[in-house]
Amino acid sequence: QEYILCKPLGVIRVFTIFAFATTGGYYGSTHFKIKCPGGVDQHTDPVFGYPFRYSNPYQITLCNKSRSNETFLQGDFSSSAEFFVCVGVFGFLYCTATLILYLGYQNVYRQTSRGPIIDLVVTAAFAFLWLVCSSAWGKGLTDVKWATNPDQLILTPSCKDICEAGEFPSMGRLNASVIFGFLNMILWASNCWFIYKETPFHKDPNPPATMEEGGAPEP
Repeated sequence: QEYILCKPLGVIRVFTIFAFATTGGYYGSTHFKIKCPGGVDQHTDPVFGYPFRYSNPYQITLCNKSRSNETFLQGDFSSSAEFFVCVGVFGFLYCTATLILYLGYQNVYRQTSRGPIIDLVVTAAFAFLWLVCSSAWGKGLTDVKWATNPDQLILTPSCKDICEAGEFPSMGRLNASVIFGFLNMILWASNCWFIYKETPFHKDPNPPATMEEGGAPEP
């Protein structure tokens, strides 16, 4: 069992958790301010987070302490983010199930050719899904960055000519999630080779007889 645990067949897919863990639960804020007489600036910090469906309003605090009308961050990027997290969650569940199968029920897994073939098909499907969802989320993240860019927010009608851009929101986790997504695509695609070697497509269905089996060597 320890040998199986060290094989790429069982371990190479556990990186799945890093992809959706860096996206789900993300919370951040963007910043801009209004320069007021006397050097007392009024700061505004609109918040956003997963699933990046911008329905939370924010108000700009003016120099006279009053507040502007409610303003919303523009855009709905929840579809690509939720798709990415969904593939990650289901991939992690499948990885957990197959790892248990490899460790505890290896004899059942190899008893017939059906198990490795199904595993190969599902793994190849997940490799393709990782490619699709990582590409979609990469584009979605670009849109998220644009929608939360302080230089864009200060161009809104309620902020134009009176606001000054502040610090750009920290998105290191989200950048890492896209990298982990494409890394998982490569790992799952590579894992297909190790599973393929367990299928009858790779094994010789009629191996030559050996001396132990009573076969005479060919001249």
